[in-house]
Amino acid sequence: MTASHSDSLVVLFGATAGAYGAKLGSDERELILLVWQVVDLPSKKVGTLHKSLVKADNLELSDQCREVSGLTPEGLGKAEPLDRVLQQFSQLVSSDLKVLGRSSYTLCSDGQLLIRQVLHPETSKKNFLLSDCFYSFYDLRKEFNTCYPSSAAVKDQTIKTMAEYLGLGTDETEEDFGVWQVKTMVAIIFSMLSESCNHIFTEPETVKYKYETGPCSKSETVDSETVIRARGLPWQSSDQDIARFFKGLNIAKGGVALCLNAQGRRNGEALVRFVNSEQRDLALERHKHHMGSRYIEVYKATGEEFLKIAGGTSNEVAQFLSKENQVIIRMRGLPFTATQEDVLGFLGPECPVTGGKEGLLFVKYPDGRPTGDAFVLFSCEDYAQNALKKHKEILGKRYIELFRSTAAEVQQVLNRYMSTPLIPTLPTPIIPVIPPPYTIATGSVRDCVRLRGLPYTAGIDDILEFMGDATGDIKPHGVHMVLNQQGRPSGDAFIQMKSADKAFMVAQKCHKKMMKDRYVEVFQCSGEEMNFVLMGGTLNRSGLSPPPCLSPPAYAAFQTAAAVIPAEAALYQPQALLPATRTPQATAAAPPAVTYYPAQAAQLYMNYTAYYPSPPVSPTTVGYIAAPPGAVAAAATATHTPILPQPGALVRMQGLPYNTGMKEILSFFQGYQYAPDDYNGLIQLSDQARSVLQAPKEWVCL
Repeated sequence: MTASHSDSLVVLFGATAGAYGAKLGSDERELILLVWQVVDLPSKKVGTLHKSLVKADNLELSDQCREVSGLTPEGLGKAEPLDRVLQQFSQLVSSDLKVLGRSSYTLCSDGQLLIRQVLHPETSKKNFLLSDCFYSFYDLRKEFNTCYPSSAAVKDQTIKTMAEYLGLGTDETEEDFGVWQVKTMVAIIFSMLSESCNHIFTEPETVKYKYETGPCSKSETVDSETVIRARGLPWQSSDQDIARFFKGLNIAKGGVALCLNAQGRRNGEALVRFVNSEQRDLALERHKHHMGSRYIEVYKATGEEFLKIAGGTSNEVAQFLSKENQVIIRMRGLPFTATQEDVLGFLGPECPVTGGKEGLLFVKYPDGRPTGDAFVLFSCEDYAQNALKKHKEILGKRYIELFRSTAAEVQQVLNRYMSTPLIPTLPTPIIPVIPPPYTIATGSVRDCVRLRGLPYTAGIDDILEFMGDATGDIKPHGVHMVLNQQGRPSGDAFIQMKSADKAFMVAQKCHKKMMKDRYVEVFQCSGEEMNFVLMGGTLNRSGLSPPPCLSPPAYAAFQTAAAVIPAEAALYQPQALLPATRTPQATAAAPPAVTYYPAQAAQLYMNYTAYYPSPPVSPTTVGYIAAPPGAVAAAATATHTPILPQPGALVRMQGLPYNTGMKEILSFFQGYQYAPDDYNGLIQLSDQARSVLQAPKEWVCL
């Protein structure tokens, strides 16, 4: 019953149980009052003025609401719920239109807030649909500013200021709350329709029915005044869930970009681009509104941040995403040998893929190797839901994970993998310099504690402050920050205490104590359990899982071996990790570059290696200076300095099956020479472990 240009307006006013005026809807409080009246524009006649109370789920009223509206919880308790009030609204409006001889109408409200920030979000949360009339409306403030350009700015207008500008009566006490507002709005409209103004209502505000997906190019220009960052999203939330959270606001096409962490998984953040700055400002008012049981933080962001996440340059991706209004599903964990036919067969006839093979996009490395990820297009929600039911079903010998995805996530995943170098460059390791040899203790004595849930910005000083008086009971260099494979804090740390009793007391005293804005969990553990995690394993409720670099059969050989980082490692050749290719003839080599770590820099990071994904000592700051000539000479003459030999190389292997063991790796490199004795100075092995490595002398395992 609406049209782009209607002969009738329905002047609408509403109030919630919370904030009033410019903050209407910002506190998520429910609607408690609706007042409306039909206005026939050509004849300047009006229909009956209607006022309806709305029964909210929470009848508690704010002090401001009680003062301004005069309503009470007792009176609201006798009212009808919102869905029935809206049904009555439609019926009464239709009846009034018939009396006036009209059939179509458009809503007219005082500003944007009632429609965009109250009605649409509340009905979305309560899972019922608004009628079409609520997707198009006139903003009286904008219309007034257009008709009277010399009046106050739109954001500063109110019903009272508009009435005062026109010289209309402004005594609110003469009428009930809501009735005066509607009557005054009608009087303002009649003034705008007078011969002196002859205003015409032609361009209503619109609310998008649904979010439109689409690709985004890095060459696009994105206005920073239209972008926000949403934080705290459930990890399984999709672009449609985010669009529903911002229901009532117009998101730009393809304007939801879910952010991924370094492992390619969603990190609970998203960048959202709106059609204009006005919509963005309204979105910021939804800071700490709820999605389910979680509150979502909303902050300003920039266009550059959005393009970094959502923008792409691949023609293949652009062609894949060119099919509009498709539902995108991400498949993860595919066998590397999986073909398009295998994927289509896995999905089956109950969820046909749009365009058949053209609706599949395999994610690959720059050299063409598959990553195990793929994206699939479906033409409707039903097909996508059928596909999601196959989550963790088996294809080949692997279970496949399926998730809802977005166009921005497709771009982000492709950008990440396509930018991966063919031969990944290992970061230059920084070896801790400790005057006496330092050992990471092992054993079953529970003299350690594990800190879980640390803020990612937390450092050693923060942990020591968190420990309080127990700091004096920490062993020297006993704080171990656990880093992930990208060298970033994982939120975990281990602390070696002087005794098991001290560790128990710390766990009792500090468990769930706050650090910055987060509470930290503290658990007592053993040195053996600590070593598992520091060497890349996992420790959770399911028990211990060995580090990925060691297969289960051989891992027992390492359980009693203490990893020693010698003090002599202060002089170290970084280029020894990836030396030049061997040549049959010896060539004169330039003097090796040596990095010298001064004695005062005794606590440094050690970057990720096969055996130490976490720093084995307490890191604070990294510092180094150029080595003096004397140090270079000492490095050349020292026989005790453990330096990797030049005639060899470290090899990094990616894409290994999760169940791969040491024997499979050794078999893969059969025919290559390997001498583990060359590395005894860096990692001390037990006799049992060394025998495993030395048995196939013609193999290599690095």
